[in-house]
Amino acid sequence: MTRPWLLSLLLLTFPAVLRASTDLAKNKVKVLRKLKPISTSNANVKQCLWFALQEYNKESEDKYVFLVAKVQHAQLQVTDRLEYLIDVKIARSNCRKPLNNNENCVIQENSKLDKKVNCSFLVGALPWNGEFTVMNRECEDA
Repeated sequence: MTRPWLLSLLLLTFPAVLRASTDLAKNKVKVLRKLKPISTSNANVKQCLWFALQEYNKESEDKYVFLVAKVQHAQLQVTDRLEYLIDVKIARSNCRKPLNNNENCVIQENSKLDKKVNCSFLVGALPWNGEFTVMNRECEDA
């Protein structure tokens, strides 16, 4: 003889299990076009890199602003947004934080403040809406 409370518990948990399994499928992002190389001079690449560097400088505890020294390569993947994977070398500038827009910043060269960092930024973008998100960032000293 089945206990009624056990059957009730089973019937109550079954919809929750179904709902959880379907929610996992909703969170998966479908790749419409896999990563492919794109020109580093592409306007969207430049916008994404500008945004990523702004975020990097905000989060960095360094007293100086970092600038792009060299864009090594960029790739584009299409999902529910445009995803740009950008590999770049950045370097410490002579400008202190917070950055004044009137300053003319240059990269520190041949000084004790000289510092270079290799970064890989994954930026999700809906450029037509002005929406950018740094989805992943990996940086290491050069």
